[in-house]
Amino acid sequence: MTLALSAVVLNDHAPARFTAAVREVEAAGLRTAWTYDHLSWRDMREGPWFNAVPLLAAAGAATSTVRLGTLVASPNFRHPVTFASEVMTLDHVCSGRFELGVGAGTSAQDASVLGVEPLTPGQRQRRFEEWTTLLATLLAQPVTDARGEFYTAHDARTLPGPVQDGGVPLTVAAAGPRGAAFAARTGTGWVTYGDPAATDPDAVTAGYVDAAERFERTRREVAPGRALRRLALVGRDETGVFGRYERFADRLEEAGFDEVVVHWPRPDGRGVPAGALDEVLRVHGL
Repeated sequence: MTLALSAVVLNDHAPARFTAAVREVEAAGLRTAWTYDHLSWRDMREGPWFNAVPLLAAAGAATSTVRLGTLVASPNFRHPVTFASEVMTLDHVCSGRFELGVGAGTSAQDASVLGVEPLTPGQRQRRFEEWTTLLATLLAQPVTDARGEFYTAHDARTLPGPVQDGGVPLTVAAAGPRGAAFAARTGTGWVTYGDPAATDPDAVTAGYVDAAERFERTRREVAPGRALRRLALVGRDETGVFGRYERFADRLEEAGFDEVVVHWPRPDGRGVPAGALDEVLRVHGL
């Protein structure tokens, strides 16, 4: 099987525990340790929650082979000029192992915490496209000037730039037609959650397959010459697929996915069930 395996480590871990979990991911041979980039998150809002950038910096300094990334950062509370500087620095901390996952962001707490007026879905998508384009530009050149509908950059310096040849890989989260077209034109990768309404394992699997087929049709139409890495993010509560994981992984690989991202096992049971981890690693040849 060529389908790579990666894991999300959630931000409720304090830095030392977060770093230890990422080192577990590295020791198991996974490709990437991802984390979410929120200020608070869903039903975990009342508990500890740490910022993604310093967590990833701590993990980057404590590891040597596993790739590290955000899945996903959004414009809800990040400005492209300051975030580009943080991304560049993270790429240096981990010696060129950083992966930048981005998404439009929802209308939940991260969108309102700074007191900005709510955006319509169309405005949110326009803001995301402008934010991502400017962020990629800042990371690709030493000096940037730009003025758009949402963001301005004046003599913005991103020096010395990222470590990686070709820049930091950019994985774009997208579900709808416009988002998929933007991802196909802009990203080096695309990530999907599949069908969030699906519950049983067969429906969950079908959601990813259908999403991949829709994305491929869009890519052929808007960016026929571009090859993108395709990632399937398995929700923290989608534990049913681990009862027949080999079949699930085979279907994803047949659908054209390059990487499956699971949630690293946790004491609260959200993620890969502890007893299923050995089987998941076996399926991926780890």
